[in-house]
Amino acid sequence: MQHFFVDASQVSEETIRIEGTDVNHMKNVLRMRIGEKVTVSDGQGKEYLCQVLDFEEEQVQLKIVETKASDAELPSKIYLFQGLPKQEKMELIVQKCVELGIYAVVPVSMKRCVVKLDAKKGAKKVERWNTIAASAAKQSGRGIVPEVMSVKTYKEALEMAKDLDVVLVPYECAEGMDHTKELIQSIKPGQSVGIFIGPEGGFEEAEIEQAMEQEIIPVSLGKRILRTETAGLTILSILMYHLECEIHNL
Repeated sequence: MQHFFVDASQVSEETIRIEGTDVNHMKNVLRMRIGEKVTVSDGQGKEYLCQVLDFEEEQVQLKIVETKASDAELPSKIYLFQGLPKQEKMELIVQKCVELGIYAVVPVSMKRCVVKLDAKKGAKKVERWNTIAASAAKQSGRGIVPEVMSVKTYKEALEMAKDLDVVLVPYECAEGMDHTKELIQSIKPGQSVGIFIGPEGGFEEAEIEQAMEQEIIPVSLGKRILRTETAGLTILSILMYHLECEIHNL
């Protein structure tokens, strides 16, 4: 079943109005028919089962069949602070993190980042990354579209992280997997979590020291060295599994 996102202003008591590029997608790409069922999220935690009611020139009218709270979101808001990677790796990172349940992605310029973005280039990249996030949210049936924020300096990222309950940084010099397991198991549903991932060249020692001064906790992901596009997905997958088990008492 196809899944779409709308603004809450497009939802009335009995119908939902689809606008923008989704109209052409429904008409000419998916070739949907009157009466066909779709699911719709309002980005605020509500999900609607709908039937196509009518195709108009610039909008599609849907009839609301059922309304429920979205159950697709993790019980904790997880933020990925991603050191800017080379080439198109960020697109893969955004797409897969959205599928795994990330709440927001924060691109971070770190000392060993090869990629340097000025304000204009950065804005265009962020716009592209948010388009990818929206597409991945539709595909994976998310209840919200996670935001890819504007590019931050490392100092700005550390400042943002101060508001989170638990912040982790995978680092090859961290303690062993027993320590990682203990930390993951201590995270409870409802706590906000931050993950710091370095770029291809990794973190400079000074950056890890700054993080630890702020009580950001280094963790090990095993004895293998993971690429920047793998490390965040690995720890996010572990957190997703842990949190899902917690809310289902498994």
